[in-house]
Amino acid sequence: MTDTHAHLDRLEAPSEALERARDLHAVLSLGTDTTSSAAALEFAEAWSNVYAGVGLHPTEAEAFSDEVAERLRALAAHPRVRASGETGIDYYWDAATPEAQFRLLDFQLELAIEHDLALVFHVRSKEGSDAAERDLEAWLREHRPPRFVLHAFGGDMKLAETGLDLGGYVSFAGNLTYKKNAHLREAAAALPADRLLVETDSPYLPPVPKRGKKNEPAYVRYTLEALALARGVAFEEMERITDANARRLFRW
Repeated sequence: MTDTHAHLDRLEAPSEALERARDLHAVLSLGTDTTSSAAALEFAEAWSNVYAGVGLHPTEAEAFSDEVAERLRALAAHPRVRASGETGIDYYWDAATPEAQFRLLDFQLELAIEHDLALVFHVRSKEGSDAAERDLEAWLREHRPPRFVLHAFGGDMKLAETGLDLGGYVSFAGNLTYKKNAHLREAAAALPADRLLVETDSPYLPPVPKRGKKNEPAYVRYTLEALALARGVAFEEMERITDANARRLFRW
């Protein structure tokens, strides 16, 4: 199994959680600012199955500066770093202007190309809107990043189709297991198998039957089970497919 998106620095006892995840092939710990990016790399240096992603979350885009760029460039040069991000577009929180978010996106793409890294995209609109999805879709078509994933897929099929057309991957998190999210299971059944990934987004989005608890990498099993069930294949086959997809995208 592979957890392609976690925030290990936000777990209360990350070392204990990683002990419980020793059977995972890989865990990708993502940074959302320079401090958490450095922490992700520290976990990657300490644990043989952990890798790091470095970047600024779009809600942190107003903090982007030349100094931040140089710090992220220095971190990205480390061989245990396999992703630029998480980055993307977030209009839900009103934390950063669209202009600041696009400047950051352009930098994270530059970082990915410079260090041969995959891009990890977050996208979130306000309730009842799809503005962030449409803006990210337009950016993807304009910039055509070489390797990327739409993390914690929320069900926007137009964005998924654009991502797939450009060679990207789609990752499902614990919300795939939620009873109300039949549309996510329908999407999981319809998307091509060779572009599917699973993640926890630890400590967020805990899957059934762990709702009400903090998520952790070992719980990726429940999302993988839900994905296998949605596609009508054996758990072991879905594990093989998603592990291979993650290796191809992140090159570990």
